[in-house]
Amino acid sequence: MQNLNLQTTYLLLGSNLGNREEILENAIKLIGNRVGLVLKRSKFYETAPWGVDNQPNYLNIAIAVTTTLNPNELLIETQQIEETLGRIRLEKWGARLIDIDIIFYGEQIINEPTLVIPHPLMHDRNFVLVPLEEIAPDFIHPIFHKSITTLCNLCADIGEVKPYL
Repeated sequence: MQNLNLQTTYLLLGSNLGNREEILENAIKLIGNRVGLVLKRSKFYETAPWGVDNQPNYLNIAIAVTTTLNPNELLIETQQIEETLGRIRLEKWGARLIDIDIIFYGEQIINEPTLVIPHPLMHDRNFVLVPLEEIAPDFIHPIFHKSITTLCNLCADIGEVKPYL
């Protein structure tokens, strides 16, 4: 059953296999059709892999979406979109056609075995913070009580994140 309250959620999409731009654009269309209205989107960013080095660079994009789905419904829907686009889960942090992470769901804090929001590692990853800062610089992290811009400035990650042309 859907929660009829409209909530803004921030998602990070990434791809490092296949036609990355096309896969990400298809994911955004499916999110628009199945999750809710895409309010904002960052530009694409080319990013170094994180966690497992011997793989191609990623293309990442952050989007803001309004949805009536509750957080667990959102997780199910984003995982189904990943499967629709050909995602096969083989290796944690390994190469993939598509990855859709829920970074924030409004200001909610959720800590369940299958779902943790805000994303527990987002503040340590430039590839999340840089695109997110483009669309939500003043959003306040509900646990750290710092803006995305502040978290970006404090992040020790040295992984390269550059605009993709």
